[in-house]
Amino acid sequence: MGHTAARLTTNDPPAAEEILRQGIAQAGGPVALACSFSVEDVAVIDLATRAGLPLGVFAIDTGRLPEETYIVAETVSQRYGLSIEWYFPQAEAVQQLERQKGLFSFRESLENRHQCCAVRKVEPLRRALSGLSGWVTGMRRAQSVTRNDILPIEVDRAHDGLLKINPLCDWSERQLWDYAREQRIPIHKLHRQGYPSIGCAPCTRAVKEGEDVRAGRWWWENPEHKECGLHR
Repeated sequence: MGHTAARLTTNDPPAAEEILRQGIAQAGGPVALACSFSVEDVAVIDLATRAGLPLGVFAIDTGRLPEETYIVAETVSQRYGLSIEWYFPQAEAVQQLERQKGLFSFRESLENRHQCCAVRKVEPLRRALSGLSGWVTGMRRAQSVTRNDILPIEVDRAHDGLLKINPLCDWSERQLWDYAREQRIPIHKLHRQGYPSIGCAPCTRAVKEGEDVRAGRWWWENPEHKECGLHR
């Protein structure tokens, strides 16, 4: 699509709202948030709503989400008057994977885990991004070693050069939760139970004191491997 990364017009870290505004303007077409209903993603929805920015919202139902994710999704939809566009993995691909490798193959090897994520997340994401000019994430650099070099606005070469907008990239954990409390945004129940990062139920656990925020995701793997393929 020929996008080039935006040059934000400030020497200081730009405000999240300004990143969103400039990213949407540069995309020049429809832009949507990939929403997992984490506190980060709901904060982005709240920011966009308050600023009156045109931002769609889509979510991927992997078939293994915790019940609490569906509960907060309904709350978010009602609070902000959103029509959330849900995407699902191809049924035949899921059936083939489970028949060939069982229900928990993702814990046997990194290759198997990547295959499961490819079926349940990556392929539905490609369909969700079709027709968009840009997409928005709630990623923050402070989350993990795999995210410490993300930019506010970047070109996503893995997804046909779409513009990728990361408005919260500079936010600390404290900034995030200060915003959540000040604006009283809906909070995923598992966040209150020690889950700072939430994905599929079998692949997510609460973190222990002193662990980083993504330690509970695929906890049997090394930190540098803890991405599912949505963000490369």
